[in-house]
Amino acid sequence: MRWKLSVGVLVALAFMIPAAPAVAQAQVPGQDAACQTIERKVYQDIRELVTIDLDTATDTEVRVLANQIMAEAKREQLPVLPDAVQKGLDGTADDLRAFLEKDMRSAWLVALRIEVARSLTDAGSNVQDAAKKALDDGSIDALLAYLNTGLYEARALDCAAQPTPTATPTAQPTPTPSVTTTVVPTPVSSVTPGAPGGEGGEGGGLPVTGTDTATVAGIGGVLLLLGAVGFVIGRRRRSRFVA
Repeated sequence: MRWKLSVGVLVALAFMIPAAPAVAQAQVPGQDAACQTIERKVYQDIRELVTIDLDTATDTEVRVLANQIMAEAKREQLPVLPDAVQKGLDGTADDLRAFLEKDMRSAWLVALRIEVARSLTDAGSNVQDAAKKALDDGSIDALLAYLNTGLYEARALDCAAQPTPTATPTAQPTPTPSVTTTVVPTPVSSVTPGAPGGEGGEGGGLPVTGTDTATVAGIGGVLLLLGAVGFVIGRRRRSRFVA
């Protein structure tokens, strides 16, 4: 029981150990293919994880080492290598030991080459030259140097060489003149009752209507009544004089 507990602790430590240095290095800024600032993806030298003698190490130590490599390969999202390590873990202790001694480095090298090829998507001329140089060298050291440093240095050069976009002036709309409609009042002729219409005493004035007409008619009626009264009085005096 105590032996099984020790193995569990070692396996847990295996997943934690490679993560610490990687997190510390991941904070260095870089640029992606679109020249946007990002955190660099750090690729660890897996050879540094092999701190035991595979020939003399116990089966437990070998499995712990395999789990450390698996954890780092998954963190870096490497192709090929995680599946190869898992295949070794699924086999016997001797199979796993043989894989770590002989085949692990080959699978890791293939994974690094694929990562370099992936970095060429939308790459500029400097990135292409740096990637070609690393692939032509073909060594693990050259591939790691490119992925951790050379790629970002080449991207910085490509981004610096890009022309600065110039702002296109926006056409301003032509203002439409506002039309103000002014209403001119029509002059109304004022006609004084009894005044001759028109110019030079000529007729043609407007007829008097409304309140002025009623006033004139009233005055005319009074004058007629006074005339009739005067006529009657004069006739009576005349009759008396004749008699």
